[in-house]
Amino acid sequence: MTDSIEMDREWAMPNKWTFKIEPIRKLLEEEIDNDELWIDPLAGKEGHKFVDITNDLNPDIDTDFTLEATKFLQLHDDKSVDGVIYDPPYSGEQIKRSYDNIGHKPDGNYTQSSFWGEHRDEISRIVKIGGKVISFGWWSTGIGKTRGFKKERILLVCHGSAHPDTICVVEKKVGDGE
Repeated sequence: MTDSIEMDREWAMPNKWTFKIEPIRKLLEEEIDNDELWIDPLAGKEGHKFVDITNDLNPDIDTDFTLEATKFLQLHDDKSVDGVIYDPPYSGEQIKRSYDNIGHKPDGNYTQSSFWGEHRDEISRIVKIGGKVISFGWWSTGIGKTRGFKKERILLVCHGSAHPDTICVVEKKVGDGE
């Protein structure tokens, strides 16, 4: 038997700031419980509107911390947060462009799958059983079953034929992984 996943598709203009995209903003408002502790390790300009603790490597963005995402996630104790918004750069090219713009020279690890894998491992470690992660990207991987998460909802946001869709994945932590 296959698990049921709620799937929706919306159209919206693309925006560098993911959370300014109307269907995505609406998803966050629906999924985030303001009575819980939520964090955003790659907050950008809009993350602070939805979570309690924010981080972004760009020192010009108003966040609580200015650390590399893995180091920020490592500040949190095991099973200490209720939810994470995870909106990393979607590709090696986006990483390079984003970090070059702030004068940070990423090493080769930033363009390897380990860049995202380290984040996912840390997110899995700090999210409580029953907690949620909302991930964004050009893939539907999310944090993943092997890390103890179950997909509950996927929102595809179409931006037209000249732009890839933004894939939004809502997952619930159901265990500590395999």
